[in-house]
Amino acid sequence: MVQKISAMPVTLYLAFAGFARNLKNDQRGLSGVVVAILLILVAVLAIVMIWLFLGEWLEELWNQITGEASTIS
Repeated sequence: MVQKISAMPVTLYLAFAGFARNLKNDQRGLSGVVVAILLILVAVLAIVMIWLFLGEWLEELWNQITGEASTIS
């Protein structure tokens, strides 16, 4: 078990190096990489927009809850 744990960094390095080597030698060009980066960018932007809209709504809801709690006591 200890041997597997100590060999993990080497295994991860070799896996990443192989991935990078295959990415460089890929004959399809950069289209796959560009599509992947654009999909990640769109997903991140969608999450940020949702977070901003929900953040404002949750803040307003929280202010209503805390305002009502102060009037109850």
